[in-house]
Amino acid sequence: MQPRLVPEGLFDLRYAAFLETVSHLRIKLHRYCARMTGSALDGEDIMQEALFEAYRKIEQLDDAQALRPWLFRIAHNRCIDFIRNSQARQRAEAGYASDEIVLPVEPAGPGAGRAIERLVVHLPPKERACVLLKDVFDHSLEEIAELVGSTSGGVKSALNRGRAKLAALPAQQAAAPAHDPELARLLDRYVELFNRRDWDGVRAMASADARLRVSDCYNGLLSGSPYFVEYERGEPWRMRQGAIEGEIVLVVDRLHREEWRPAYPVRIHTDGGVIDRIADYYACPWILDLVFEDAG
Repeated sequence: MQPRLVPEGLFDLRYAAFLETVSHLRIKLHRYCARMTGSALDGEDIMQEALFEAYRKIEQLDDAQALRPWLFRIAHNRCIDFIRNSQARQRAEAGYASDEIVLPVEPAGPGAGRAIERLVVHLPPKERACVLLKDVFDHSLEEIAELVGSTSGGVKSALNRGRAKLAALPAQQAAAPAHDPELARLLDRYVELFNRRDWDGVRAMASADARLRVSDCYNGLLSGSPYFVEYERGEPWRMRQGAIEGEIVLVVDRLHREEWRPAYPVRIHTDGGVIDRIADYYACPWILDLVFEDAG
């Protein structure tokens, strides 16, 4: 499917041009947001919000060389807001909220970055950010201090605490998808209708004011979008149920020669048995890349 959706709301041609400018940073920004929030999908949503905030404020940036730390700072602040305003913070900090004195721990050796990324969600937000930015993204202490609103000494202390806690963590197991029979039945029906191209049937499953977000393309009412037209004329695809990080999602497969390959996820939110939000991540292949990397 090509990005032909009519721009609306947050997404316009100027924003598309801005995204092209920052395209070389987007995968790193997504990785940072995903690791901070513990969710590849939430990380993408937050990154999109951070990029649009940066787009609206781009005139405040005098030095083009400062674009990278500026974008990371905006994304970081968005992540902190997310953590503070959701149960993710309680889950992430359970058992790790104390600020006890710990002995300094040396940085992890080469090749340990991937393991660190998967485990940092168990740290409080400041330690999580400091470990990610230093041990994964190789920022300087000064850069990290400015980003998290601390000092170089404060960053060192947070790094020591975070590294010690990571070293003490037990082996982690992948989360199993949450069992929700009602949601599973609804998604089965959605997939059945979608794969039959029964767009009237799909529309009947959604509320009149259901929202649709297609990354980089559209953010508005489902009823006012050409969403189903795009799928009707797009390249060969099929939809199925899947799971990402313990969350039930839909996965769109694309046909490559004679092989079906997963391309991107679609997130469905329901309220009272009716679909009220759809988030389609067709323009974000890095989401599944990150998920497959974790599973490898």
